[in-house]
Amino acid sequence: MKVINIHRRTIEQPAAEIVQLFGTLASENDRMLATDKWPAMKLDRGLQVGSKGGHGPIKYFITDYQPGKSITFQFDMTGFDGFHRFDIIPSGAHQTQIVHVIDMNTTGFATLKWALAIRWLHDAFIEDAFDKVENQFTRTQKRSEWIWWVRVLRRIMRPKRKKNTTK
Repeated sequence: MKVINIHRRTIEQPAAEIVQLFGTLASENDRMLATDKWPAMKLDRGLQVGSKGGHGPIKYFITDYQPGKSITFQFDMTGFDGFHRFDIIPSGAHQTQIVHVIDMNTTGFATLKWALAIRWLHDAFIEDAFDKVENQFTRTQKRSEWIWWVRVLRRIMRPKRKKNTTK
């Protein structure tokens, strides 16, 4: 199945401010991704071409990195053939557009996983990341609402707590 998934947000800040946040991606102080709600991105060699990693069950490696402009990740998962990319696009002296694109083909069981779960979780993950970016520059805190299906999926996927058997 061909998948094109695009998220955009205009932030009322110059590109230089947004670039600083993107430079923290996959670091201990990640100011880009909503690591308080989602698994953190981990990369074995940081932000550089060839670095491997992912977030949660999603695995990928960096194929292109243009600091201050874009970073492209190639999926490294069976049935997911393509990439996802973050772009920083200046839209004037005090506006910047952040864009996330997935461009891939899915095959086999991966198509079902994308259609039923990953797509919905991904959309919420990216909107939460964009909220985090925007909220670093505003007094009113943006909080995108998860659709009911995302709430159900997260409940199903939540790690089981061990019961305390000590009395």
